[in-house]
Formats: sequence, C-alpha cells, structure tokens
Amino acid sequence: MAGDRSENSNGVSRRLAALSYLLRVIAKPRVARLVGPADARRDFDRAARWLFRAPPYALWLDGNISVPEGRDLPVTRISCSQTVDRSKVILFLHGGAYVAGSPSTHRKMLARLSKLAGVPVLAPEYRLAPEHPFPAALEDARAAWDHLYAVGCDPEDIVIGGDSAGGGLALALLADLCAKGTPPAALFAFSPWTDLAGTGRSLTENAEADALLPAMRLAEVAQMYLHGHSALDPAASPLLAEFPSPPPICLQYAETEILRDDVLRMAGRLRAFGAEVRLENWPDAPHVWHLFDGWVPEARDALTRVAAFVREALRPVARLRDES
Repeated sequence: MAGDRSENSNGVSRRLAALSYLLRVIAKPRVARLVGPADARRDFDRAARWLFRAPPYALWLDGNISVPEGRDLPVTRISCSQTVDRSKVILFLHGGAYVAGSPSTHRKMLARLSKLAGVPVLAPEYRLAPEHPFPAALEDARAAWDHLYAVGCDPEDIVIGGDSAGGGLALALLADLCAKGTPPAALFAFSPWTDLAGTGRSLTENAEADALLPAMRLAEVAQMYLHGHSALDPAASPLLAEFPSPPPICLQYAETEILRDDVLRMAGRLRAFGAEVRLENWPDAPHVWHLFDGWVPEARDALTRVAAFVREALRPVARLRDES
C-alpha cells in the first residue's frame, strides 16, 4: 500500500523500484513494438482496468457537452467525496501521446486527486490522432474551458491540469487563455510533453534510464498528431509559446525520464514571463507514476503535493466591494 516507504539505496521505495523493473522488462519493449494507435489504446485501456486502483466511493459520470461545430464532446465528471466544493473545478487533459488514453484510463487517479483536493474534476474525451490530427485536441480543450465558463465558473475558480501529452495540451491552452487575459487560477502538469520537435538532451541521455517510454518512437508519434504541421507552432509545442501574466504553475517529473528536459526548459520559459513555478522532481520513477496510486507511495506523495497546490490556488480570496 501507499504507506510502505521502505527505500533502497537510491532513495526510492522498494515498491517503486519493483514497478520500474517490471515496466522496463515488460511494458517498455511492448510499447516499442506497438504497430499503431489501436494497439496502444487497447493496452492502455487494459492497464487502466486491471492495474490502476480507485479510492473507495469514487464516482464518475459520463456525459456530453455541445461544441460550436454542432457536435457533442464526451466528458467525464469525477469526484470522491460528498464534501467536494462544486463551485470550483479541475479541468484535466489526459495523456497518451495524442493517440491513446481517455478519461476512463485516468479516472481512478483523478478520483484520488479529487478526494485529496476537495474539488471535482472535469475530463474531456478530446479527439485523438491520427484520425483527428492537430489542432483537434486543442480545439476540444478550448471547448471544455468554454463550457465551464458558460455554466458559471469564473477563471479564478478553475485549475487546469494534465499529464504527458495532456500536460502539453494544458500548457497550449494556458498560452491561449493568457493571451486573452482570462488565465485560470493555476495549472499543474505531470511530465508534460512540450517540445514536439524533440530537441531535448534527455531524449538521448535518458533513453536507457526511462522505465517506460522508448525514445525512438517519439518522433513517429509526434507526426501522427502533427500530420505535416510544423512542430515549431507554439500551439503544438508550448515550449515556444508566450504566457503574458501567467498564474502559478506546478510541474512534476522524474530525473530519469526522456521528457525531463521538456519540463525543465518549460519551467524556464514560464519563469521568463514572470510565472511562479513550483518544480518538483523525483530521482527515479516511471513516466506519470501518479497512475499507480495505491501501489507505490511516490504516487500518493505526488498527488498529495498537487492537491495542496490546487487547494492553495482555489482558496477564497477577499474581494473589495463597492459600498457606495
């Protein structure tokens, strides 16, 4: 359970070390051999069903919201307590390299985050590549934000989050909102993929150390999403975006990940625009280890830290009132 914090000589729990070993010898070679998105989606869905753990009394409700093109966007509303503050919300964008994943693959982890943060989560099922290449995912992320605004959520009552590709998508959405002068209360991301051009040194430096992601497949997957579009477009690679007047940001990553430099350079970019960036790293963990909450203590630790960040960002703010 998450309370087992016995560590090895590298400062990681024995449970996390065992998980990393199993992923390295079983999952990583399988990911490297995947034929296409259909296989990736099947494997991710299977892992979510059998390996990920939900907290007691987790609740997820599937529904749809209307988008401007006249179609419906599937969304899942996630919570894990009767005492959640429904005047606040986390808008979460799932990972999966833009070709796999869904709210279903992440809902168990998000139920835990909802319980820890005390607020519900809205997770849109944005369109996936290669069937729906860039900018379909970003359009759906914007539609989910617009829906929250339309139903009465003020920007200061929303925290945006995401992991991996969803973390990059969250940051691309943030750039758009900052440009419009309507940023959220805060943003957090787990190991966000921010540079689709693949120029980070950690892609080679951590190619062997990364327990899950095969570096040699990243460019291929990026092209499935970009479909010939330039990886240098800031809307696709938020590492190149501008963030006027950004809110507080929390970024979490592991030192051994191939996306390490995507995170570190993103933190520097955000700070250049004046953002208060909370950068939290773990010495050795698989990509988005948060999904293994309930199995390894580092997952609960990371989620607890992010939940505290969310609560701080959404704390009641005294507003001046015109009594004249």
